[in-house]
Amino acid sequence: MSEQEKELRVLRDQIDTIDKKIHELLNERARCAQNVAEVKLKYQGTQDAVFYRPEREAQVLRRVMDRNTGPLEGHEVARLFREIMSVCLALEEPMRVAFLGPEGTFTQQAAQKHFGNSVCSVPLQSLDEVFREVQSGAAHYGVVPIENSAEGMINHTLDLFRRFDLRIVGEVELRAHQHLLTLDEDSVVSRIYAPQQSFAQCRAWLELHYPQAEKIAVGSNLEAARRVAEGGHDCAAIASDVNADRFQLYISATNIEDEPESSTRFLVIGDQEVGPSGSDKTSILISAHNSPGALYKLLEPFNRQQISLTRIETRPAGQGHLFYLDFEGHYSDPVIAAVLRELESGSVELKLLGSYPGAVL
Repeated sequence: MSEQEKELRVLRDQIDTIDKKIHELLNERARCAQNVAEVKLKYQGTQDAVFYRPEREAQVLRRVMDRNTGPLEGHEVARLFREIMSVCLALEEPMRVAFLGPEGTFTQQAAQKHFGNSVCSVPLQSLDEVFREVQSGAAHYGVVPIENSAEGMINHTLDLFRRFDLRIVGEVELRAHQHLLTLDEDSVVSRIYAPQQSFAQCRAWLELHYPQAEKIAVGSNLEAARRVAEGGHDCAAIASDVNADRFQLYISATNIEDEPESSTRFLVIGDQEVGPSGSDKTSILISAHNSPGALYKLLEPFNRQQISLTRIETRPAGQGHLFYLDFEGHYSDPVIAAVLRELESGSVELKLLGSYPGAVL
């Protein structure tokens, strides 16, 4: 045996010993999670027991990143813990999470990023169906897109918050990178499949590289990838690496979106109130009369109390305006509670959509 092999054998034996300890600790954590479920059922009952606590999970993930000393990156370690918590939570109660489908979309990626891969994720055909599925209790939670940093707010989601009595219990931020997928590296592309939104996000790149190619709009990135898998060497799809893996396609160009730094924000919806996690956001909808200075009157209390606004969206609504606001803090904070009371007294309607942990991963 060479000296190198001797040294490697020692290191591999150390890894095997460490792996065994990790395995034992994982099972110990899982048993503890089962005990948590038993205590909740004992004191809260089968109907009222709440197993998923967004504020608790956010705190755990933040602590993971804070105490991390490397060489693994903090976010990578947090992702590992995300999956550990997902598996353990499934032992307490298998969760059903609805999302805007079909499978292989960025919304599904957002759901998996937030909940891990041990939940039952259910693709639905419309945002309305996601809201209905959660409100009826058929799904524990739903994941819906709310805003793209390049294209702005998704107004249909805002409208649904007015119609349904649901809460925001979390948020997910996702870098939705678009790739050009082909059957193999020798493909000569004359047709490109993609949803209309993907074409819009990649317009400049396509004009530069494939100005003559036929652009065929389809319903989803998944459908685009499927068309390429079935279509041959003269076509391509704009889709994610998830779809490339699913159909075993070749990624001929990466990150082809015109603004590679853009991200999409998703909201997690449910019917529970979320306690403070220490780093929270609150979202509200306000209907106000169409009068001079309406926006100033709305924003003045936030400025006076030095509360940071992270998003303001306004749109006409009947004889007035509808304002959507995100701001830092939790509604249980006395200062924020006072601001909400002041806003409510001066508006047609104020709807608290929820306070929830800011995105961690």
